[in-house]
Amino acid sequence: MSHASKQLAIDAIKKKLVGKRLSYQEIFSIMDEIANKKLSPVLTTYFAAAGFKEGFDNEELYHLTRAMVATGPQLSFKGIVADKHSTGGVAGTRTTMIVVPIVAAAGFQIPKNSSRAITSPAGTADTMEVLAPVTFAPHEIERLVSRAGGCIVWGGHLGLAPADDIIIQVEAPLGFESFDKIIVSIMAKKVASGDTHLVLDIPVGPTLKIQHYKDAEIIAKKFTFLAEKFHINVVIDINETRQNAGSGIGPVLEARDVLQVLEQHKDRPLALEAKALRLAGKLLSLCFADTRGKTSMIGEDVARDMLMSGQAHAKMRDIIKAQGGDANINSKDLVPGKYRQNISSHHGGKINSMNNQQIAIICKILGCPTDKKAGMYLTRKLDERVDKGDILCTLYSSDSYRLQEAVETMKNMPVYTIE
Repeated sequence: MSHASKQLAIDAIKKKLVGKRLSYQEIFSIMDEIANKKLSPVLTTYFAAAGFKEGFDNEELYHLTRAMVATGPQLSFKGIVADKHSTGGVAGTRTTMIVVPIVAAAGFQIPKNSSRAITSPAGTADTMEVLAPVTFAPHEIERLVSRAGGCIVWGGHLGLAPADDIIIQVEAPLGFESFDKIIVSIMAKKVASGDTHLVLDIPVGPTLKIQHYKDAEIIAKKFTFLAEKFHINVVIDINETRQNAGSGIGPVLEARDVLQVLEQHKDRPLALEAKALRLAGKLLSLCFADTRGKTSMIGEDVARDMLMSGQAHAKMRDIIKAQGGDANINSKDLVPGKYRQNISSHHGGKINSMNNQQIAIICKILGCPTDKKAGMYLTRKLDERVDKGDILCTLYSSDSYRLQEAVETMKNMPVYTIE
């Protein structure tokens, strides 16, 4: 990498720090230097901070996304490539692992690369890893999809949009993620994955990443702009989220929720099933609209049929097997940590609110996501009435000290508000 291109990148960062717009060439030089690990962490942090303070206009967002894709490898598939993404931040809402087998069972390719936990107790990749390996090279993804129709793998190892992964690392200690950064990060990975049809889930709620509808709408607009630029058909689902859709939080407990839905188990979390069907339905309708002879098919009806007939469950077994896991694994095989403690209600009343951020903190104390068996099982949900002494949730850990620490912390950090 020449001295001139490094200087161009440094000058561009200075320019952004004083609030000026950058051209594609300037943004490309920054991404290229970052992707090739030629730019120091300090300068990379300056760039991240400049973008956080000033934000980027639409044209710059387009340049950023394009440059991130151009400086890394890309996957290639023929025909429709479906995908689903959530802006996330909600613990225990593992819809991806239900949407992927439904969409693949309906006949569309869905190569899903997911993140590990950033702000939540478990990412999709951490949860899928309970069932099968998730670390693959880009050329292996194409093989998995040709074998099983879909995959659920860890995106961090693929090296798609490598500059993005480095920027995420410098931002992590500060805990800031600007909305623009989330948009570019997601979009660059989608373009590099060869997506043609995408459903984007934007949960909104007082203890989530995105707390206000007006912010969700700004994000949706910018996403739609970028999707059009890269010829990706997108449907956006902005939804109010006041609680976790699943019952389990933590890799093993979330994987158990997923398998219970796919198995149509009598104790399955119905809110998780409903959300997964809605997202899969929207994505399938989008794909059918571009499929000859299927334009009139209703996505949610097909999604429900795939789930209830057992075809989605069979497809998930294919995916687990292709990725090197045990295809015969069952929800009852998934057992959480051996140290457990029930948390009971101090008084009677109605559950008024649940705090997603506190849940995440408690689960991290228990050992999530490194201890796959750690986590929390929510016995009670919003708007339910409870009596004094009723069990609200159960904490699990593989470490008795961590369990005790979590129990103590919960005394000052209640997950439930009961009034």
